[in-house]
Amino acid sequence: MTNTDCFIPFKKSIVGIELPTLFNFPFYYQAHKIVKIAAEQVQEYLITQKDWKHNFGLNKNDTGLVIGKMFGVLIVENSKNEIGFLAAYSGKLADSNEHAYFVPPVFDILKKDGFFRREEEVLNQLNRNIENLKNNEDFKRLKTHFETENNLAKKEVEEAKAELRNKKKERKIKRNLALAKLANNELSKTDFENLKEKLKNESLKQQYFFKKLKHEWEERLETTEKELKRFTDKILAFKTERKERSNQLQQRLFDNYKFLNAKGDYKSLQTIFSKELEIAPPAGAGECAAPKLLHYAYKNNLKPIALGEFWWGQSPKSEIRKHKEFYPSCRNKCEPILGFMLEGLEVEKNPMLTNPAEGKSLTIVYEDEYLLLINKPAEFLSVPGRNIKDSVQTRMQKLYPNSMLVHRLDQSTSGLLLVAKDKETYQHLQSQFIKRTVNKRYFAVLDGILKQKTAFIDLPLRVDLNNRPHQLVCYEHGKAAQTKCEVLQINSSKNQTRVHFYPLTGRTHQLRVHAAHPDGLNAAIIGDDLYGKRANRLHLHAEYLEFLHPFTKERVSFKVEADF
Repeated sequence: MTNTDCFIPFKKSIVGIELPTLFNFPFYYQAHKIVKIAAEQVQEYLITQKDWKHNFGLNKNDTGLVIGKMFGVLIVENSKNEIGFLAAYSGKLADSNEHAYFVPPVFDILKKDGFFRREEEVLNQLNRNIENLKNNEDFKRLKTHFETENNLAKKEVEEAKAELRNKKKERKIKRNLALAKLANNELSKTDFENLKEKLKNESLKQQYFFKKLKHEWEERLETTEKELKRFTDKILAFKTERKERSNQLQQRLFDNYKFLNAKGDYKSLQTIFSKELEIAPPAGAGECAAPKLLHYAYKNNLKPIALGEFWWGQSPKSEIRKHKEFYPSCRNKCEPILGFMLEGLEVEKNPMLTNPAEGKSLTIVYEDEYLLLINKPAEFLSVPGRNIKDSVQTRMQKLYPNSMLVHRLDQSTSGLLLVAKDKETYQHLQSQFIKRTVNKRYFAVLDGILKQKTAFIDLPLRVDLNNRPHQLVCYEHGKAAQTKCEVLQINSSKNQTRVHFYPLTGRTHQLRVHAAHPDGLNAAIIGDDLYGKRANRLHLHAEYLEFLHPFTKERVSFKVEADF
């Protein structure tokens, strides 16, 4: 099979499988049965192929850098009404952009004799020129000599300045003593004027020699600096040329990455990002599996039916990627591109534009004149979102215009949510959350068996800027996030563990990431559509809350059992 014919027939019979009527929304989907069959066939190929080697981190004997990969399959129909699929990988695989079996890139920057390769060689030569100049023995000698002389000049000038200040102080003392003697008639006016003149001349003399010292050093340094400048000017010229050529190459690449959509229209990366969104295209934009697959399908008159992308290999250290699991397309790079590419194709509605709280009601667990507690259903926003305004906050403010949520729960998490009816109550309660004097407990069901009875997870988190709202484990820029876990019950037949979570901090998706991450519990919460597998709902419930009532000053607690 070559990249001019990437249509792959199914080995396994697909007779009787009902095809989807709408193309799945790529940023939130559940893999269709036929997508799973295609993915299994690709995975079999990855295990058995002998054409190339790539360290996915799946074999104990493999050494070197481990790089897991996102692979994609696109179910398509050809002109003969045959159903097959296309396969692709994100980025490079085994240091190449093209491999038989997989669709080619939208634009191959590594193509031999292509403009990128030619310009890359020019840039490499500029880099070599810069390095050669930096490593030139005369340049290094002059640089060392100049640094030594410059340091010595600074030292001598600073010492001379200090001497000037000391002499100035001495002259001031002499002048003040003379003034005192003059006032007591111990010194004649003529002698006083003569002393003033003498001190003035001393000052001028010292200033003269200080300026002379500075000038001598400037002349000495200027000679070396001129010789150095012959090198630094050349280095700067090469760097300027390199920057200009790099920018020109980048713009040319953006213009050459042209994507086709279902209507037969083309758009470049430059147009999609720079002109329409007024931002620079992110690194690697257009290299993901989904744009490659759709572009190839449109270009070869293949009708797209369904898409799926799965991870193959060891999980990265920061984000959560499980071997063979399906994941949505990335938002930062792919959403603008796929937004254009899906035009003209009948696609499922964006579920994120549908109000998840439609038809759901809020149960008030407790209420007094200061506060109330809500039992929030799963799939219900705590506060208004970008597209959906219906939330606990908006509904509460209709009942109590001055009310404020003291804390939040993820949209998918159910359970106790504390609402203050006025600003003073809010400040009292918020202070307790900040000082961590509020006791919280969550109930969850995990997809996996925990061997330990208790656990303490300490993994700092930050938002994944390329794929919001996902969170990453990041020791460099992440915020502290700590969770205690206690095993309640193990169900071996279902491969599930029921647990209590005690969050010591309140980061976004903290419990979900701490459960799913390999360095955490390595067992995602059942129904976690971001870090695990979708189910009827997220099996995470805020069941217990204990705090100091801001006005009765009594410690109060509330508990609501989960309904799963």
